[in-house]
Amino acid sequence: MTRIAVAQFASGPDAAANLECITALAEQAARERASVVVFPEGAMHTFGEPGQDLSPYAEPLDGRFVDTLTRLSTRLGATIAAGMFELIPGERRIYNTAVVVAPQRGLVASHRKRHLYDAFEYRESDQMLAGEADLPLLEIEGFTATVAICYELRFPAFIQDAADRGAELLLVPSAWVAGPLKEEHWMVMVRARAIENTIYLAGAGMNGPGYCAKSMIVDPMGVVMASLGESDGVAVAEISKERLAKVRARLPLVEQRRAAAKARPEFAR
Repeated sequence: MTRIAVAQFASGPDAAANLECITALAEQAARERASVVVFPEGAMHTFGEPGQDLSPYAEPLDGRFVDTLTRLSTRLGATIAAGMFELIPGERRIYNTAVVVAPQRGLVASHRKRHLYDAFEYRESDQMLAGEADLPLLEIEGFTATVAICYELRFPAFIQDAADRGAELLLVPSAWVAGPLKEEHWMVMVRARAIENTIYLAGAGMNGPGYCAKSMIVDPMGVVMASLGESDGVAVAEISKERLAKVRARLPLVEQRRAAAKARPEFAR
């Protein structure tokens, strides 16, 4: 069994205060024996006003934010995933990046958001550049894990590709913007991506004005194992390889997709 946590809070414009909040919530998760803790997208700094220049607040991957998370991870003995703004030298726009740090090892994975939130009258691309890479794979507590960011949940094939490459656990730092039906979309998307890929999914949402919150951990059958409402806090659940194997034996979606891909004839050139 592995205990995994989602930690929910609203980041602000004070990066030091955000790190203090991250530290307090990570310590709370550690007291509840969680060995993996997922924080929201933009945990390092608020997104600010639409179109706002975020480059003055962005950092490289070897900057203070990742360094602090690494030291916190090592002290608590827990893997930490969180969203940050990654500096692009000479560029006004930044990368919206999720980082994963592990005890003693530091940065073990990063993902630059590839599908930007240009929807619902919002243009994330005014502030950010899209990443180009597929979702990374890494080992966490014996699980093959991957990390995606918020809006990317709306792209099933993107997530399915990671599952078909071996992902069993999906970490999703998010700041799901509020609006008509948006909370329903979040809850449906989290469960749907878990079910169609028979994976565990831990989605950490931003709370506060303008965001849906509702952080949750879902099992491979779409069962919500732990969740939060609107307040700051931590929710913890146990995940297991045994449960994963049993679900995949009964619902072999990943195996069937892989077989279909192998059987698909190549297009004539």
